[in-house]
Amino acid sequence: MINSSSDNVKKLNSINRRMFITGSFKFFIMVGIVSRLFFLQVKENKKYLTLSDKNRIREWKLAPVRGEFQDYFGNVIAGNFEAYQLHVIPEQVEDFRYVIFRLKDLLELSDKEFKKILKKKREIKPWETLIVSDNLSWQKFSKINNHLYDLNGVKPVISISRNYPYSENFTHLIGYVSQANQKDIENLDSIKKNFVPGLKVGKVGLEKSFEEKLIGSNDIERYEVNAYGRRISQLEFQKGKKGETLRLTIDTEVQKLTSNLLKDKAGSICVMDIYTGAIIAMNSSPSFDPNLFVFGISNDDWQLIRNDPLKPLVNKTLQGNYSPGSTIKPIVALSALENGIINTNFTVKCTGKTEMYGQTYHCWKKKGHGFVSLRNAMKQSCDTYFYEISRKLGVDKLSETAKKFGLGEKVFGNLFEIEKKGLVPNTQWKKNALGQGWLLGETMITGIGQGYIQTTPIQLCLMTAQIANGGHKIYPQIVVGQQIENQSIEKFSPLYKNSKNIKIVQDAMFGSTNEVMGTSYKSRIDNPKYQFAGKTGTAQVKKITERERELDLKTFQIPYEQRDHALYVAFGPYKNPRYALSILIEHGGNGSTTAAPMAKELFKLIIDRHSIRESIDSKKYLEI
Repeated sequence: MINSSSDNVKKLNSINRRMFITGSFKFFIMVGIVSRLFFLQVKENKKYLTLSDKNRIREWKLAPVRGEFQDYFGNVIAGNFEAYQLHVIPEQVEDFRYVIFRLKDLLELSDKEFKKILKKKREIKPWETLIVSDNLSWQKFSKINNHLYDLNGVKPVISISRNYPYSENFTHLIGYVSQANQKDIENLDSIKKNFVPGLKVGKVGLEKSFEEKLIGSNDIERYEVNAYGRRISQLEFQKGKKGETLRLTIDTEVQKLTSNLLKDKAGSICVMDIYTGAIIAMNSSPSFDPNLFVFGISNDDWQLIRNDPLKPLVNKTLQGNYSPGSTIKPIVALSALENGIINTNFTVKCTGKTEMYGQTYHCWKKKGHGFVSLRNAMKQSCDTYFYEISRKLGVDKLSETAKKFGLGEKVFGNLFEIEKKGLVPNTQWKKNALGQGWLLGETMITGIGQGYIQTTPIQLCLMTAQIANGGHKIYPQIVVGQQIENQSIEKFSPLYKNSKNIKIVQDAMFGSTNEVMGTSYKSRIDNPKYQFAGKTGTAQVKKITERERELDLKTFQIPYEQRDHALYVAFGPYKNPRYALSILIEHGGNGSTTAAPMAKELFKLIIDRHSIRESIDSKKYLEI
């Protein structure tokens, strides 16, 4: 009995110990679980809530709405429209092969288009967005939305894209946008900050120059998604900021006329307000449709533009370096007057050629002009007269005056990175650049706008504007209210020593256009309202041989590439000048027959629209 009781006590004690150990073990496990739950739910609450939200909530950045360009009267010349796009993120697609072939059927993609998409997919990382299409029709966009249940990882997007309603008219001025590349992202923080797949940024022209003002900021959408990544509901929409709208000084009607005048020609037309420096029109021809670049230009279209012998990709207004020909003669005359080399009574006998140290310098008129004074020499564009006064003047003094009036320097400062400075030579330049001394004959040909001297059409327009306003410094502007970088505050300061000399040159230019024997007499307008004064120019592109001079071929008989460039500069109305222009036609032959007649059409429209422009300035013109 005693042994039995003792065994029972031992068994009970053993059971109690086991229960205690088991209970303690369970207790510590429970404490551990509770502690872990407390840590996860309280201490790490924010972390796991964030992770949970990342699985449950998705954020999409939309392309920012780009600012518009308007002309002076408020017409949109570069605007926006809604574009329907289709994006796919490969790593979010369970069966990419199935999805992409499904999209091929739904969008009716050609084999070429399909291969292009597959190529894009191989070039990007799995987590990067693949743009299947960036400009879907509404019908196809709707079709995709109706089949989203079967298209895991596919994202239809309504984006804002660029539109150029005036097609080719503003291409070289405004430029165009296209998809941002790695270089764009690295070079500009505003692009990097607002980058989304398919973002369009400025590539050339004002689109590029004002990228930071135009780009705006992203719209942000936050959506709740299910376990398959499909949208359930929109939680939040954060509105971005539209880019700035920039109003230009350009008159669309005048710009369109310049396009018509330059049709099928290579050249440039510029029109400028001689007091404010406002650019009324600035056109380079031939042009191209900038809309072709917005969604990526096709290879066929690109080859047509690239291989065009008239070079539509070159902005001739800013990039074209041309000999100014006789359009430089007003500056040569002014420089000679300012430096006391000649007066209005100084005459030269023109026999058709001048001999100097074994070299013959020809006048354009074979038999010569006889005795000519400054006014008659300008009117008839006598080369012999300007050979003589430039010889007496010297290239250094001529260079100084030319630079004062805007030649040899960028007109727009750093606004356009493509703008050329041109070249106004002097003795020091030749020594530094070529290591040679300056020759007297080089001074003579510089005096008729040939030789080393090179100018851009916009420089010739500025030069003419500053002669027209009485010889005062102005700074051209193209965006209303935007100061061009590097401009001096000395606007409208005098560029002359004696204002009478400016008036002498203005009067001589009047004779060139409005008096018998003037080189642009046939292009005159007798009505004082439209009457203008100007100077023709014909710039040689190759040295004329004696045989060619004897043949005296007509322009159409000469191969196109060997024809002279035709130029014309003018200002009007003559009695109360307000506008200046420059016209250049590559290989146009003669300035008097090719370029000057265009000025006649232009001045009629420019002056007719002046009152409309003035009423905008005084806030009286309300109907735009």
